Amino acid sequence: MAFMLRRPFAVSTALKEVSKASHNPVRFLHNTPIKPASAPKASTSAPSSIFGRSRQTFQDAFRRTYMQPAYGVPQGGNLTQRLLYGAAIVGGTVVAANLIFNRETREDGGMPPYERSYLNDTFLHTGLGVGIIAIAARALHANGWSFRLMATNPWAVAGLGLVASIGTMYGTLYTSPDNYIAKYALWGAFNVTQAALLSPLMFVNPAILARAGLYTVGMMGSIAFVGATAKQEKYLYLGGPLLAGVTIVALSGLAPLVLPATAARTLMWSERIWLYGGLAVFGGFTLYDIQKILHHARLAERGIVRRDVVNESISLELDFLNIFIRMVQILGMQRQNRK
Repeated sequence: MAFMLRRPFAVSTALKEVSKASHNPVRFLHNTPIKPASAPKASTSAPSSIFGRSRQTFQDAFRRTYMQPAYGVPQGGNLTQRLLYGAAIVGGTVVAANLIFNRETREDGGMPPYERSYLNDTFLHTGLGVGIIAIAARALHANGWSFRLMATNPWAVAGLGLVASIGTMYGTLYTSPDNYIAKYALWGAFNVTQAALLSPLMFVNPAILARAGLYTVGMMGSIAFVGATAKQEKYLYLGGPLLAGVTIVALSGLAPLVLPATAARTLMWSERIWLYGGLAVFGGFTLYDIQKILHHARLAERGIVRRDVVNESISLELDFLNIFIRMVQILGMQRQNRK
């Protein structure tokens, strides 16, 4: 249940709009006309029009009207300034989060070696999982998968995607770590499934994707530092409130599917809840998951549970994906507002 609520709902929302665009013109909220990017002409007009409508619908559903037909080469001074700006944000976030949330540090004098090893291995698998998702999404997008995905029935895509995601995830969770080959095969299938569902994000300006990734790493890194150095089990009580919060965020993400376009104010507030409330909720989940991982490390050290860093990494991957998607949307909205 928690996994279903922590899924990235924006993709399913965008795919839901594809079928509408193929039959009737849709009036999108907060939308301006988009000039299509220059691309080689297809041999026939029908497929190109289907792909064009699919791409247009995906952009509208994500409010990505900030896309440009061509990307200029950034100036050296601007690039350096942006890198310094991003580094300052990441560093300031780490310091601020540590001062605000981590006033009570561990009483045992630091993290024991076994817990540190367990946490480092979990981070390693999380990074590998995110890397697999990024590489697979890019490869699928380059092969035209994103166009075919958006031209397919959105309910079929959402249903099959959900079944594949949940099936591979639970297959990974319930496979013993001793069964090394099956464990990593299912984990790899889970990551590829996420990549297949998120590959349309490759339509976004690469500069925005890079900044969103940097901010996501900075946000999760600072929160992870707080969770790792805080008192043992200090934030484990957050499980219940976070589940309630993610339920509200999930419902707000589904609001465009059931509310009419005339309910502009309601849709505006539901989008804000999905974006900014989702950032807060999944930031809290990151904090909770870090302390849960350390708790499992202590249990594994005493032989109560098995050491399984692959299972631990799945929760952090879902946190990363949900935060990253929201960062992309927020950065895109800011870029559009500056025009």
